[in-house]
Amino acid sequence: MNDLLRVENLTVTVPTIDGAVAAVDNISFSIPIGTKTALVGESGSGKSLTAFSIMRLIDDPVKLESGKIWLESREISSLTDKEFRSIRGAEISMIYQDPMSTLNPIMRVGRQIIESIQLYSKVSKKAAKIRALELLNDVGILDPEKSLNSYPFEMSGGMLQRSVIAMALSGSPKLLIADEATTALDVTTQARVLDLIDKLAVERNLSVLLITHDLGVAAQFADEVMVMYDGRIVEKGSCRQVFTRPMHPYTRALLESRCDDTVDYSQPIRSIPGQPPRPALRPDKCSFANRCSHVRENCLSSTPTLIKYGNSSAACFHSEEIISMSEVI
Repeated sequence: MNDLLRVENLTVTVPTIDGAVAAVDNISFSIPIGTKTALVGESGSGKSLTAFSIMRLIDDPVKLESGKIWLESREISSLTDKEFRSIRGAEISMIYQDPMSTLNPIMRVGRQIIESIQLYSKVSKKAAKIRALELLNDVGILDPEKSLNSYPFEMSGGMLQRSVIAMALSGSPKLLIADEATTALDVTTQARVLDLIDKLAVERNLSVLLITHDLGVAAQFADEVMVMYDGRIVEKGSCRQVFTRPMHPYTRALLESRCDDTVDYSQPIRSIPGQPPRPALRPDKCSFANRCSHVRENCLSSTPTLIKYGNSSAACFHSEEIISMSEVI
């Protein structure tokens, strides 16, 4: 399967009082054409920073320190800002966590979508309006004309997010990045929005990168899952493999601490002890060692890298031991 997006050895630094530190630390991954990939992990693990780096939405003093990003056969990380503007929105688009921060609150939703369409296509305002109505209809808004003439504050959270999705599709992108796109929504609306993105992905052969801290959302949506911890990807694999046979103790700990209808509530809900290390104090050992119940001597003396196990990978010295325990999750 051909890759639409390929990220190689990406490192993104952020400033601290002690100097710049790697908040995203030498990560590599790829997203095949037409697949849905979830990037999961705790808040602060570097998920959104990875997405903003792909979209070229970081500014000094945050820096893309090293690494390359490829979109199909083009290396887009070396493009100038002007060259990249022809890609952002047109070939790679993004849905943000809070639709109210995406839309101008004092401008009608329709005008914003129409301007977005005209930015990527040299069409008349009349043609752009017709296209905007089609997009609003495509994302399941029952009265597109009314929504076109509404202000953001006149719409519900679900309708706002659908409008933002319509705007994200205005340039007919190949890759759609959804950064915690359902976090601000209630559970029912969240499910509908996920179903909508899934439907659009199939109909348009879109590749989707879904960023979430919610394992249930990832399980419902994704084909492939990447688990991120302390700025590094610690596990990659199919959704089925990651959820049924986790290979990293952090992935296993996340699954054990979930709260859903599969949990035995007669037993205490487990939590992961401690906190992730601060990037400035990242130890020269396994970053998860201080929170891990499977820690061994070699975990405290060197940093594990991703090791392939069939079609999956994990950054753990003891993945085989973790796999053997999967049946008791």
